[in-house]
Amino acid sequence: MDIPDGVKIKINARIIEVEGPRGKLTRNFKHLNLDFQLIKDEEGKRKLKIDAWFASRKTSAAIRTALSHVENLITGVTKGYRYKMRFVYAHFPINASITNSSTAIEIRNFLGEKKVMISYYFRETNCSLRLVLVFDTFFFENFLILLILGLESEKNLIVQLLII
Repeated sequence: MDIPDGVKIKINARIIEVEGPRGKLTRNFKHLNLDFQLIKDEEGKRKLKIDAWFASRKTSAAIRTALSHVENLITGVTKGYRYKMRFVYAHFPINASITNSSTAIEIRNFLGEKKVMISYYFRETNCSLRLVLVFDTFFFENFLILLILGLESEKNLIVQLLII
């Protein structure tokens, strides 16, 4: 696997540290019986080599899995990731709000519970909320159709049709 410019990789006893412009990530691969090596090819490009000695079928499959995890670490420190999550309810109205100066999200009335769930997010994570309501559900020729009415802001009204 090629290692892009601007990314540093350290390997110490199957613990891989990847450092790039967006930060540093660490992954532990001690549960896999694999050898990790940093090498240079003929052109001088840095590469990561993963070996498995006398591998069974499961260990051979673990090589590609470990390689994919390292690729995801490299993507995380170079480009970053964006996750989108949607709160949808049918009966109990979920209430979510951003608290603690944008470091946590509070979820209220999840499945009718009285307990307030607080989820803290990591370091440089940004969060924004958009209200989404399940407006109506009906069946049409073995398809469950959800008509979703949502407010992106006070001015914009969004209507979505989901066919499941």
